[in-house]
Amino acid sequence: MLKTRIIPTLLYRDFGLVKGVGFDSRRAIGSPMQAIKVYEMRGVDELMFLDVRASIEGRGPDFALIDDLADECFMPFTVGGGVRDVDDVRGLLRVGADKVAINSAAVADPGVVRAAADEFGSQCIVASIDTRRFGAGTATVWTHAGTIDTGRDPVAVAVELAEAGAGEILLASADADGTLDGYDLATIAEVCAAVGVPVIASGGAGNFDHLVAALDSGASAVAAAAMFHFTEQTPLEAREHLRAAGYPTRR
Repeated sequence: MLKTRIIPTLLYRDFGLVKGVGFDSRRAIGSPMQAIKVYEMRGVDELMFLDVRASIEGRGPDFALIDDLADECFMPFTVGGGVRDVDDVRGLLRVGADKVAINSAAVADPGVVRAAADEFGSQCIVASIDTRRFGAGTATVWTHAGTIDTGRDPVAVAVELAEAGAGEILLASADADGTLDGYDLATIAEVCAAVGVPVIASGGAGNFDHLVAALDSGASAVAAAAMFHFTEQTPLEAREHLRAAGYPTRR
């Protein structure tokens, strides 16, 4: 049986790590290298590193930075932010990324995902989808770090990107992000029911029960940032809690 992954997320902006609420990531929380070394010692399942300003600023990935970070990261390392085409994917894989997350470019043109999956394999391509719901309204897909509303249905976009060859879907809720109040379970359930690839739930985790709820809704993995940055809860404790809830995890 496949193990359930717990994935700490590092958000990068202006030379350091940040975390905020609702994708408003302005609060500085430290050095990416230091965080990677800490998570390495804690033996986490996987680590995600996202440059939250790259697409907004119209620039590509910082390959030199990823090269340095990957030298100290011995766990599976997913990198995203500013990925525009196959050349960017190739560049990130060459400097040490194990998987590449594609967001704005993928939503605009699923052909980017298709071309990357054809060349490198679906196993290293993560299609990243950000959503906003605005209260009880219908969730829509947003790009460029949650600043541009495409008006599109998350389920339709997820199906399109899975069919294009994405090996996983990273589904993040901008509304829940940083709140510690729990994931957008309704959208997670809808997307998971529609696609045949693993879905990583992201945005809103505040305690171990929230992780279980996301898995109960169909997610294959759970990503968290604020929960690990601002509380004393650890990935190891989360792993033990999920195991007690009946979800297989790494020991």
